[in-house]
Amino acid sequence: MNVNTDKPEITWYLQMLSPEELRPKALLPETQLVRLEIPLPALNRFFYLEVGKLWQWTDRLNWSEEEWRNWVEREKVQTWMLHLRGTPAGYFELDDQDGDVEIAYFGLLPQFLGKGLGGGFLTAAVEKAWEMGAARVWVHTCSLDHPNALKNYQARGFQIYRESLD
Repeated sequence: MNVNTDKPEITWYLQMLSPEELRPKALLPETQLVRLEIPLPALNRFFYLEVGKLWQWTDRLNWSEEEWRNWVEREKVQTWMLHLRGTPAGYFELDDQDGDVEIAYFGLLPQFLGKGLGGGFLTAAVEKAWEMGAARVWVHTCSLDHPNALKNYQARGFQIYRESLD
């Protein structure tokens, strides 16, 4: 339940079934996409906490160092970071679930919101998911997320396949 408005939280599950469904938007020229090829659990934790604090991300708040390490060191998980003029601006995690690739977490650090980074960054996440050999790329978001999150997913070509009230 969203305490601030007393409205139920809505969760949307979205999917893309082929790379041709992607409606791409280019990354801004002063950005760079970097894969973390050496797992750094503390960095994933940092991004999770800092990106998620505005959107009430809570499912990993109590994870131990071991839980973070177990997550990021899995071969089927990839972490990518967006830099804007050399400064980390956001991240996404991809989780290969035996052919379905979930964009497990995706977001920008608060000081980089509203700078036109989201569409190109999401395009990059989707492209990297397809490069993992996905049969389907999926993601979920909710009514507590950034007000443009659902619109951005749909603008890139994702279709809602399930909705739930929490």
